[in-house]
Amino acid sequence: CLITLSVSCITTNLIVDGFVPSSLLPSQKASLISSSFHYHRNTDQTKLWMSSMDPIRMPALSSTMKEGKIVSWLKEEGDEVSAGEAIMVVESDKADMDVEAFEDGFIAKIITDEGETATVGDIVALIAESEAEIESVAAAGTGGETSAASTEETAAAPAEGGGGYDCETTEIFMPALSSTMVEGKIVSWLKAVGDPVSAGEAIMVVESDKADMDVEAFEDGYLAAIITDEGETAEVGAPVGIIVEEEADVAVVEAAGPLTIASSTGSASPAAAAPKAAAPKPSNAAPKLSAAAASGGRVVASPLAKKLASELGVDLASIAGSGPGGRITGADIEKAAAGGAPTKKTAVDVPAEPSWVPAEGVVAATPMARVLAKKAKLNLGNIKGTGQFGRVTADDVKIATGEKKPVRKAAAPGAPAPVELPEGLVPFDGMKKAVSNNMEATLSTPIFRVSRDIQTDKFDELYKKVKPDGITVSALLAKAVAMAVEKHPIMNSSFDPKTPGTVYNKDINIAMAVAIDGGLITPTLKNANERNIVELGQNWKELVGKAKTGSLTADEFQSGTFTISNLGMFGVSQFDAILPPGQGSILAIGGTQEKVVPDKSSILGLKIVKKMTVTLTCDHRQIYGADAALFLRTLADIMENRIESLTL
Repeated sequence: CLITLSVSCITTNLIVDGFVPSSLLPSQKASLISSSFHYHRNTDQTKLWMSSMDPIRMPALSSTMKEGKIVSWLKEEGDEVSAGEAIMVVESDKADMDVEAFEDGFIAKIITDEGETATVGDIVALIAESEAEIESVAAAGTGGETSAASTEETAAAPAEGGGGYDCETTEIFMPALSSTMVEGKIVSWLKAVGDPVSAGEAIMVVESDKADMDVEAFEDGYLAAIITDEGETAEVGAPVGIIVEEEADVAVVEAAGPLTIASSTGSASPAAAAPKAAAPKPSNAAPKLSAAAASGGRVVASPLAKKLASELGVDLASIAGSGPGGRITGADIEKAAAGGAPTKKTAVDVPAEPSWVPAEGVVAATPMARVLAKKAKLNLGNIKGTGQFGRVTADDVKIATGEKKPVRKAAAPGAPAPVELPEGLVPFDGMKKAVSNNMEATLSTPIFRVSRDIQTDKFDELYKKVKPDGITVSALLAKAVAMAVEKHPIMNSSFDPKTPGTVYNKDINIAMAVAIDGGLITPTLKNANERNIVELGQNWKELVGKAKTGSLTADEFQSGTFTISNLGMFGVSQFDAILPPGQGSILAIGGTQEKVVPDKSSILGLKIVKKMTVTLTCDHRQIYGADAALFLRTLADIMENRIESLTL
């Protein structure tokens, strides 16, 4: 199916020159001549543009395909194309498949648009040989007829139906990989006899007169016979292999022998059609063991062999199969039952599956992978392929570009199960939107930061005394900061851009940043400088409870004039905080750490004290560095030397 239709694609150049390859099958010659006649009966102008263009025809993607739908064009009019590059995706009656260009050139005109259907053999686009000829080829293509229905449509289909076999078979023909190709060389078979094949899966690599290209299967089934071995040459249209529908039919094709294979291909020459059979072995030669049986794995046997083994009580594991790849056949079971079949010998090293190494300088990749890599300007040689035989797939390229994430490998037996982490976009709720907007609101504000270490030994001692009364560290910090702000009112101010000027706040309302599930909020201790620590402790406990239940009123979390952000309880030693909108200062408090400091009264002249680092962020439009430094000095004096003032 691939081959015959590909051959019809070369009609133009071959027939215009009055030449029909003698190597083609009679049915293919008839198809060529019929298609050629369609062009010769047109005007001289048609003959003229045919000499400088190559038509892209709707290919036969299966033996039953009569028409195909263009799913998408991978190239646009005017784009340059290279031989072997995927140019469109076609939907057949079986699957969607990439279709490659057979010639270098430029897309001059797209005749069948995406979503439209064309009969097999119809021209769907035109390729110009050079960029300068795009307009002339497109214009000529518009004026002339651009579809060519073959008069012998059935002759173009591959031989199918069994020939001399007692099973359904489909021949694999040597495809025409360019308009000048007459014969092709099998560089390598990507499948071995007996292997399953799927439509769209590469089965062999063919060397044409222009390049090495992968050839894909158009049918699901099993490779039953290889007619043309690796390194050998076959004419375009000649059968090179046979596919059967059922695995059990592989043995049927093999048993039929070369003559049946040759006769099933019609007019193919016996030399080209005869499969390469191994030299006859003496009757006492032991057949090769299958890979599975040799390695102690699954025993491969035909359905008939399994049935006979069950009926005759023969152990399949003890039989050396004579079928393809060491497969056990029904004849092997009958011989074993009669005592004449060779038994399985000591395991030998047999590859579990056929291996294939690309030709030197060739990177094994699917057509779509090549297109995606070219668009992304990636070197295929730098991408590790995960396809069969290490072939680079489209998914491999998408992973390399970051378009797709690699599939996580399954955990090894006995290993801990992988942690399931969240993935994907989660839209912000109202609170997170508000936090995000507030964080961005002051990014244009000119700020500066100052830091200072404050000794906390006396502060910690006070906390131990008042903790039984329900007073928290947050309440004590709010009280200390409020008393320091009272001495430096500029720290409690904000900037008015309209005037411009400084807005002083009479009340000292300390907002404390609190992380809650799903967001961040700042409950506010109002008039913290005027209230005692017991009252502040009770008020703070109430505010935190409301924050966790989402019941804070706007006045309880939007009325702050100075903000504190404390991450010390998480082991953070120092950090910077972002200035909230409408305020002039925010104090970031780190955790307490033990440090060695000089001490004249100690024997060694050193002692260990506890210190925390605080960092003050200020709006530099109304607050200056000296203001911030003096404020921190006052705060340090309160916490280090006048800690009792917090209890007054």
